[in-house]
Amino acid sequence: MREVVLTTLTGFIVGLLFARLKLPIPGPPNLAGVMGIFGILLGYLAATKLGIGK
Repeated sequence: MREVVLTTLTGFIVGLLFARLKLPIPGPPNLAGVMGIFGILLGYLAATKLGIGK
């Protein structure tokens, strides 16, 4: 859980820096894009658990 909190905080700080420097974010700029990446992660985890991805 600590890892999740620290990575979320780090991402938040990086997002603030990108906005301050007026740079485009290095990821999808909306929730649908973020959920797509989350779906890829879930699919990968499911495949490895089922032995499909080995």
